[in-house]
Amino acid sequence: MNRRTLKAIVLSSFVLVVVLTAAWQARAQNAKEPYPSMAPLDQYLMERNAEIGLARSAAPQSISQDAEIMVLGQHGYETAVHGKNRFVCLVERSWMLPYDDREFWDPKVRLPLCLNPPAARSHLPLTLNQAELAFSGLSKTQMSDSTKTAFDKNELPVPETGSMCYLMSKQQNFGPKYGNADPHLMFWFPQKGRMNWGADFPGSPVDIHQYYPQPITEFDISVSKWSDGTAAARDEQ
Repeated sequence: MNRRTLKAIVLSSFVLVVVLTAAWQARAQNAKEPYPSMAPLDQYLMERNAEIGLARSAAPQSISQDAEIMVLGQHGYETAVHGKNRFVCLVERSWMLPYDDREFWDPKVRLPLCLNPPAARSHLPLTLNQAELAFSGLSKTQMSDSTKTAFDKNELPVPETGSMCYLMSKQQNFGPKYGNADPHLMFWFPQKGRMNWGADFPGSPVDIHQYYPQPITEFDISVSKWSDGTAAARDEQ
């Protein structure tokens, strides 16, 4: 074997190692964060009537039938049905998950909820703001920084007293880890220190979440039925 041939073999081997290393790193990154950036917008959108139906399914019909319904369009959320009872039902997308959630950009996530009047006034602005930031092409870090600045400048409101929503749809999808989870109610409070409702204690139906940079404490309380009145099978969760 002459020197030139040996040099070519060594160079080819080096290139192969570089390619394999890059491929392994890409696979490792994908396993860690399957959605590193926003997918094409169309993947987050739904057929209008289907989205209206999904939004209504968040709460019992006695509430959702007279609620305002908002749907996500090419330029953000828009009112599809005007309401009578001051509740607002809509389907939030994956960018309403915590910023460190690996499903943050998962286009399959669907979070139908019905906001009561205080939440419609003080949580809905956050929902609209996050959609606007996502549509603008910002990264998660940029979105988080922008959200923090908005709260620091009082451009986004903290939750009003009594702010809550219904998440009781059988079709809700929190991503592969939790699926449709369980039917539950969410309550929001300004984050002024950790509140104790017995949250996260063994056997407690109460979960607590304190997201950053939103200065908000969220309590989730499981309920026994879906919005259509059928029982939630705990052993299927």
